[in-house]
Amino acid sequence: MKRNSTGEYVINSTVGETVKSFVPHPLPPNPPLDIQPFLQDSIDQAHMALGRLDGMASILPDTSLFIYMYIRKEAVLSSQIEGTQSSLSDLLLFEMDAAPGVPMDDVREVSNYVAAMEHGLKRLQEGFPLCNRLICEIHEKLLAKGRGSDKKPGEFRTSQNWIGGTRPGNARFVPPPPERMSDCLGSFEKFLNDEQGRTPTLIKAALAHVQFETIHPFLDGNGRLGRLLITLLFCHEKVLNEPLLYLSLYFKQNRQAYYDQLQKVREEGDWESWLSFFSYAVKYTATQGVSTANKLTEIVRDDRIRMKELKRLSGSGLRVLDVLARTPIVTVSQASKETGIVESSVSNVLRAMMEQGLVKELTGQKRNRLFCYDRYLKVLSEGTEPL
Repeated sequence: MKRNSTGEYVINSTVGETVKSFVPHPLPPNPPLDIQPFLQDSIDQAHMALGRLDGMASILPDTSLFIYMYIRKEAVLSSQIEGTQSSLSDLLLFEMDAAPGVPMDDVREVSNYVAAMEHGLKRLQEGFPLCNRLICEIHEKLLAKGRGSDKKPGEFRTSQNWIGGTRPGNARFVPPPPERMSDCLGSFEKFLNDEQGRTPTLIKAALAHVQFETIHPFLDGNGRLGRLLITLLFCHEKVLNEPLLYLSLYFKQNRQAYYDQLQKVREEGDWESWLSFFSYAVKYTATQGVSTANKLTEIVRDDRIRMKELKRLSGSGLRVLDVLARTPIVTVSQASKETGIVESSVSNVLRAMMEQGLVKELTGQKRNRLFCYDRYLKVLSEGTEPL
């Protein structure tokens, strides 16, 4: 359904030129969404896929291990959309302080994303509302170090920004001027908290994502934070009990269609077309999440059986395997610390696992060696190759 526009253009002056900034109307859309049967079917399929994903969490051997890695995969993917070139392996090495030769600015940005996600989830679990204050807290974590740390982390912008182009005059899109931000953000917060009536969570997440990207309230980090908010909203409203849904891989693989859909909402008011795109993204991503969880569970189950071949080392091997399932790249000292097994025994276990083809040694050195749970990491890394 086309509504001509979902906002109004206002003329303002910035950096020495006159531009048209777009100010979105408050949510929900007016006239209301026109959800025809084919769109309702798409929404229903997305909900069923979410239910399967949420149910998967209850049968994982250790949900926390899966979430630990999945959040890191999302951080890599979401940051890649913004142009970073780091991989999941780069991030894991960075977190171990063992990352020579990786793009440090990029991987630090990804590490910030992990911290921002974990902070947001923790605050929501403590009962804090999903509000503008929390959004600022998350943003402060997102831009805490490295690139973007000079762009006022945790503060809504007080100057005009733009998307695409070298200046506002040739930009692809110019968000609201700073003097209109307060009204936009106030309405946005009310929508998130259903102050004007209940909106189903999946529809709310879809609409809120577009609205946030349109307001573009920060000088930097808006794309990453806007995608992060989707997962936070699903967890906050208990559609998911664990943070297992991340749409960045689908948006990365379909990024031109993603950008086109956002702009189509702004220019034509076609929320229904965006909702169809978003629902399919949720269905696809949730289905992939279940598939990934099944693959990882199968790998660990098979390898636990293979641990019996280590004979007297099998007990220690199982404990080291559990560490590798959480952090697929480890050092001997790290595995020793996490298992409580002395380093000499851990070294013997890892050597035996190498002989069995369960792990690979990455450095080729005799000291400070890094061991990779290769088959497991390859499954987690699917789709995270730099653009």
